Amino acid sequence: MDTYRHRGQRRQLIDELRATGRFSEKVLKVMGIIPRHAFLESGFHGWAYRDEAFPIDCDQTISQPSTVAWQSTELQVLPRQHVLEIGTGSGYQAAVLSVLGGRVFTVERHAPLYKKAKLTLKKLRLDHIRCFLRDGNKGLPEFAPFDRIMATAGAESVPEKLKEQLKVGGIMIIPVGPEGKEQRLLKIVRTSKDNWTEEDLGSCQFVPFAQGLVK
Repeated sequence: MDTYRHRGQRRQLIDELRATGRFSEKVLKVMGIIPRHAFLESGFHGWAYRDEAFPIDCDQTISQPSTVAWQSTELQVLPRQHVLEIGTGSGYQAAVLSVLGGRVFTVERHAPLYKKAKLTLKKLRLDHIRCFLRDGNKGLPEFAPFDRIMATAGAESVPEKLKEQLKVGGIMIIPVGPEGKEQRLLKIVRTSKDNWTEEDLGSCQFVPFAQGLVK
């Protein structure tokens, strides 16, 4: 349930993020609509609108709102673009990308998270988001190419299979760095069939980009 208190806390959070001047107004408006607390266990509802990451099932986390705003701003999603998300997690980032207008395909390797995220998205009437229980390293080649790709876990290097699934002119946002060391958020743009550009957006911290399914 989205209470008056939740809405007030959400407005305050968005005002704080807006004051930094770092994020797209379109992204902030979308985040001001989506009830982040709905993606968390009830024990965290009172803290849902702090700019903090929180634990979810399977030793994963829901990213802090400023990180969601940062990645979403850099991804520059346009209406009806096909967007691949690697790492569904709670489903919150997928919800943001969908309300921004993307046709979202999201991949999760942990079966419990996949099931819970699908249920949460359905309750919020966002069940048009297409969820898949897959190994994210492989992407979704049967639905490629994608206009946009976002990874919500840190890879040691940019997976070639994901680069190949990016449309020419498309953008990928992905955290990269050795496990246990500093990660950098990279913006990859495919400029032609065989060429990509890479921009370092800054330091970040994400859970590791792991392989294989977890039932």
